Amino acid sequence: MTDYKICLLPGDGIGPEIIAEGVKVLNAVGAKYDTTFTCTEALIGGAAIDATGNPLPQATLDVANASDAVLLAAVGGPKWDTTDPAAPRPEQGLLGIRKALGLYTNLRPVQIFNALADASTLKPEIIDGVDMMIVRELTGGLYFGKRERFYDEEGAGTGGARGQRAYDTLEYREYEIERIARQAFEAARKRRNKVTSVDKANVLETSRMWREIVHRIGEAEYPDVELEDLLVDNTAMQLINRPADFDVVVTENMFGDILSDEAAQITGSLGMLASASLGDGVSLYEPSHGSAPDIAGRGIANPLAQILSVEMMLRYSFGMVEAADDIKRAVTEVLDEGWRTGDIKDAATPADHVVGTVAMGDVVVAHL
Repeated sequence: MTDYKICLLPGDGIGPEIIAEGVKVLNAVGAKYDTTFTCTEALIGGAAIDATGNPLPQATLDVANASDAVLLAAVGGPKWDTTDPAAPRPEQGLLGIRKALGLYTNLRPVQIFNALADASTLKPEIIDGVDMMIVRELTGGLYFGKRERFYDEEGAGTGGARGQRAYDTLEYREYEIERIARQAFEAARKRRNKVTSVDKANVLETSRMWREIVHRIGEAEYPDVELEDLLVDNTAMQLINRPADFDVVVTENMFGDILSDEAAQITGSLGMLASASLGDGVSLYEPSHGSAPDIAGRGIANPLAQILSVEMMLRYSFGMVEAADDIKRAVTEVLDEGWRTGDIKDAATPADHVVGTVAMGDVVVAHL
């Protein structure tokens, strides 16, 4: 019997509720495929700040590094919101663990479940056939560049008065772009053989370097893969105008953060989308949605993105492709049968098919 070690990071808000359903599905998969998953919980985000004063305690990193994969739920909430640059913030835990584990690639699949097509704000004929993979560089760019804030600088205020000034540095190195480009081209070879590289090369020097390196990698190593360039502002428009035309979209950290949320909205619910953060060692899997503190503790959160994160973990970290396909099939069947949590129900959903977090997990397990 195979035994995999998993670091569980419930985090904040609805995190503990949805990760419990992910574990429930893991246990069902383990029983079906003669596999053991040994899960160890650790602290991250606001919960870690409350317990230790640190959004990413060393103890959490120790558990993560000793595991075969990390399953995270969500971090953040208004309780820890602050503009004080010296105060710890939950998001520092997420950025920190990505950096510490060397997770330089984020994969976010964006696919339409037929049963939820009506939930999209776009016309059915626009979203028909949408199936893209957004490949986002995860450890470079503005989020990790040098930054500073000045509070009493002459001439920074209105009318030349003293005031505040701040800057953030957007910086990339050649190897960072090379490795994310290869991830995108490799993904495209397993899909529809097309990569769209997104940048702002008409303005930014980092983007001009990005475009040059992506083309060099593509021409030298992946001549069989179609490559197109799009400026980020145009991409934002085309994702709404022609989303089904995209296969693999690769871009830098901040652009990817914004565009992946836009693409997620095409599906009609962030509660349905998982993501994988990969590097050269331990990988991390998490839903694309936030911590939803407004509904935390009410038992109504949608656990399907967390469950689909488990599917990605089985696929990419453990090579359990059949089991991963099994989870995807189960979720699809559940939706086709009309089971809904509150965020994805509509006027036609029968009242007896609107379920809470635990019941949705149970019905997925039943389909396994």
